[in-house]
Amino acid sequence: MRPGWERGGSVSGRAGMGAGRGRPESGGYRAVTTAMGRKRSPRADVSGHPVRYGTARYGTARIMRPDDANIAGNVHGGTVLKMIEEAGAIISTRHCNSGQGEPCVAALARVERTDFLSPMCIGEVANVSAEITYTSKHSVEVQVNVMSENILTGAKKVTNKATLWYVPLSLKNVNKVVEVPPIQYMHKEQEDEGRKRYEEQKLDRLETKQRNGDVILPVINPDRQMKEPHTVGYSQSSLIHLVGPSDCTLLGFVHGGVTMKLMDEVAGIVAARHCKTNIVTASVDAINFHEKIKKGSVITISGRMTFTSNKSMEIEVFVDADPFVDEPQERYRAVSAFFTYVSLSKEGKPLPVPQLLTESEEEKRRFEEGKGRYLQTKAKRQAQMMQQAQMMQQAAQH
Repeated sequence: MRPGWERGGSVSGRAGMGAGRGRPESGGYRAVTTAMGRKRSPRADVSGHPVRYGTARYGTARIMRPDDANIAGNVHGGTVLKMIEEAGAIISTRHCNSGQGEPCVAALARVERTDFLSPMCIGEVANVSAEITYTSKHSVEVQVNVMSENILTGAKKVTNKATLWYVPLSLKNVNKVVEVPPIQYMHKEQEDEGRKRYEEQKLDRLETKQRNGDVILPVINPDRQMKEPHTVGYSQSSLIHLVGPSDCTLLGFVHGGVTMKLMDEVAGIVAARHCKTNIVTASVDAINFHEKIKKGSVITISGRMTFTSNKSMEIEVFVDADPFVDEPQERYRAVSAFFTYVSLSKEGKPLPVPQLLTESEEEKRRFEEGKGRYLQTKAKRQAQMMQQAQMMQQAAQH
């Protein structure tokens, strides 16, 4: 049994409901649009047979409007993360209700590293597609791809690829995690690879929980003015938000996508204060949802700079919750993640990043840990590029 979120409530509580234009998909899943533009969600496989690998899919599309823009004029990274989470929640909730078990909703537990491969512009259409790639007894892995489309020229490009993990929570008892209907794999290798990913994310979640004793103290403006530029204390930032009904699922807990968007906003403030330039989200390291956040809670989203390279910045973001309505209890750590940002000129060209000045031993330790993550990611990217080049060379020879 996995630690953290297959038995407990260590999840965000994102219900599987969303809007968008659906299209028929292969296998048992279809997203049917009614005359009023709302979806009906038929059962995945009413026969009770396992859903085949590669057939559990969902797609939606939405045009990007001016209110989706960041200060640089592109689509806000938090908006993209929210669309990704909505697609994952819909397909996983549909799948978890395809068996004979009790009704449930899928709650976001973790988002793996997500790279922003290309910016999306206002006026373009975001095409989001989701597919279930692995199921354990109490969790679902969903792969989500985002493609931008220029509807004037027809040009398309992939902007994001993400992997999300969900757990199904009973509608009768939100603290009960129900069993997930299995999917039928076409090859044993698919199941083995999925199980390997599952075990890796379990281990990473355990390590992340051990770091969750850290606290980021708010910095008020008079204190900030006394701090030296490019230090951790100068740029660290916090945002306080009261969780209202519009932030929540039908179970009364915060949508995972809402939380991620707020985290992206705080990380962006930290990056902008450090650089004093336009900044954009380059990637998001694994986001772990440790505990549910209930309606009526006050959440504090805090961010601090941990590492800088020549062209990028790593920002650690925490979400702490104070559930003082109905059931008062002590503040707890709900979500944690690392965001990576890059600095851009007014013309959209990459700019050098001012180096972070570390003062305390703790800041120096976090800087070295961030450097390790940066070098590890860089090595993986180079290995992937070499592999792709070899595949292209082999294809050209044939």
